[in-house]
Amino acid sequence: MLNLRKFYTIMTMERINAEKSYHQFRAQYPVFIYESYKISLSGNDVAIEFDFNIPGLIRFKPVSVFQIGNLIPNLDKRVGQIYPLLENIAFNIGMIELISYWKPTCSPALIVKSGHLTDEQKNWWKTLYYNGLGEFFYLNSIAPDHTFIQIEAEGPVNHQSVNIPLTEKFLIPIGGGKDSAVTLELIKNAAKEITPFIINPRGATIQTIEAAGIKMEEVLTMKRTIDSGLLNLNAQGFLNGHTPFSAMLAFYTLFASALTGIKNIALSNESSANEVTVPGTNINHQFSKSWEFESAFRDYYSQYISPDFNYFSFLRPLSELQIASIFSKLQKYHPVFKSCNAGSKNDSWCGKCPKCLFTHIMLGAFTGLDEADKILGKPLLADLELSPVFDELCGFSKVKPFECVGTTEEVSQALEMIAAKNTNQTHPILIDRYLKMRKSQPANPDFKSLNQQHFLSTDLLNLLLNHLQ
Repeated sequence: MLNLRKFYTIMTMERINAEKSYHQFRAQYPVFIYESYKISLSGNDVAIEFDFNIPGLIRFKPVSVFQIGNLIPNLDKRVGQIYPLLENIAFNIGMIELISYWKPTCSPALIVKSGHLTDEQKNWWKTLYYNGLGEFFYLNSIAPDHTFIQIEAEGPVNHQSVNIPLTEKFLIPIGGGKDSAVTLELIKNAAKEITPFIINPRGATIQTIEAAGIKMEEVLTMKRTIDSGLLNLNAQGFLNGHTPFSAMLAFYTLFASALTGIKNIALSNESSANEVTVPGTNINHQFSKSWEFESAFRDYYSQYISPDFNYFSFLRPLSELQIASIFSKLQKYHPVFKSCNAGSKNDSWCGKCPKCLFTHIMLGAFTGLDEADKILGKPLLADLELSPVFDELCGFSKVKPFECVGTTEEVSQALEMIAAKNTNQTHPILIDRYLKMRKSQPANPDFKSLNQQHFLSTDLLNLLLNHLQ
C-alpha cells in the first residue's frame, strides 16, 4: 500500500517551498523578454527558432522543424507566397511557446519585442496564460491576481489578418491515444482527403498511422525541441509544472494548415474535457482542450491571423464513454495505441497512473475486463495500491486527477457497466470498493445524445451519429 500520510506531507512541503520561490524569483528576475522569432527553409524542412531571454539568468533558443518531405511541391515557392501569414503565425506560436520558459521565474513583466499586440490581444493572452496555468498555480500553492503578468508589446511589426485560399481536405493531429485514432478512422473511411500531423513521432503515433493503412511519407511531421537550459533550471529547483500543450498544438496546426493549404483542422477533444479538475474552481487540467478555449481560439485567429482556417474538434459532441464505445470496435488499433504520459518515452502503459486506470475502466465497460487486462498489460482493477487514484477518478476525493480523463460520472457509469457484466463472478477489489463507497447509482448513459456545443458541419455530425447506432 502507498504511504499516503508521508506522500501528502512531502507534497505539502513542496507546495510551501514553491510558493516562497514564486515570490523570490519574481523579485530577482522581474522581466521576461520575447526577443524574436525566425523562419528558415532548408531543403524540405521549414524551421522556426525562438529567442527568449530572462536577463541576468538565461537565454533560450528552442527550435521547431516542420519536416515536409514530398508533401508540398515547390515548397520554397509556397513559403514565399504566404510568408507574411507564416510570420504572423510564427509570432503567435512564440507567444504560447514562451510560457514554458516564463514559468521557472514567473517574471511579472513580459516584454514582447518581436511584434505588436493590441490591448484586446494582450487580454486574450493573459486570459489563456491564467486559465492554462491553473494547475501549475494550484499545485505550487500560488494564488495569482490580475498583476501576475503585465504584457508590453510594442514591437515594430503589426501583423494583419489576411485571406488565404485553402482546400477542403482535413489535417488530423495524431497523439497516439484512442481519441485521435477514432477521428482518423472515421474521417478517413468517410472518403475525406486527409493528411495526418504528428509532433515528435514515437512508437504509438507511428503504429497508429500504420494500423490505419497510411504510409509515413503521407504524414506531416514536426520535430519540437525543448531548450536544454529549461531542463537545467528545473534541476536547479526553479518553478516547474503543467503548461497548456493543446493550445500550443492549436497554433502549430495553423502553421501546418497554411503550409499545406488544408482548411479543416480536426482535433479530437471531447465534451468531457469541459469538466473542471478542482470542483468549485475554474482549474481544469484540460483547459486548452475545452469548448471555452476552442471558441476563443477560433475568434482569435479569425480576427488576427486569418478567417479562412477551420479549427474544430471532431469529437466535441461526444463523451468519453461514447468515444470508448466506438473505439472498442476498432480492434486494429488496440495493440498499438498508448496514452500513458509516464510510459510515453518507452511506448508502454505504466499501469500505475490515472490515465492507465481510466483507460482500463473505459475499455473494460465495452470489451470486458479480460480484454482490457490484455491491452493494458495487467488487471488494474485488482490492484489495491491504485485506490487513491481510483477514488479521484470516481469523485470520492476532493479533486480529480490532473490528467486528461473523463468526468467522474462517466467513470461511475463505466464501473456500473463492468459490475453488471460480472454478476456471476467475484468482482475485482476496486469494483467492490466502488459499489461500497458510491452514494447513489448514476443515470444510465445515453449513447445517442450529442453535446450541442460544437463546430461540426452537418455531414460530420451525421458521421458520428451513424457510428453511435
